[in-house]
Amino acid sequence: MSRLRELRKARGYTQVKIQMLTGIDQSDYSKIETGKRYLTFEQCRKIALALGTSMDYLAGLTNEQEPYKRAKAYRDEVYKNSRIKRGS
Repeated sequence: MSRLRELRKARGYTQVKIQMLTGIDQSDYSKIETGKRYLTFEQCRKIALALGTSMDYLAGLTNEQEPYKRAKAYRDEVYKNSRIKRGS
């Protein structure tokens, strides 16, 4: 999944940072990134949110990196969860 690696590096994130943002173990994420393991739906959703893209982009269904517009309630939940993970 070269898109994962490219997007992660473009955002300046390490695999450990992805682990912190998504809760996916770094070794599992590494296997996903190298194609040795497939993403679950939930992992794909978490990674798409962490990288600021869509699940369709990660799956190669579109070349548009920008995520779709999300409902306000969902954006509020994501913001709240991201502040909790950062310790704010």
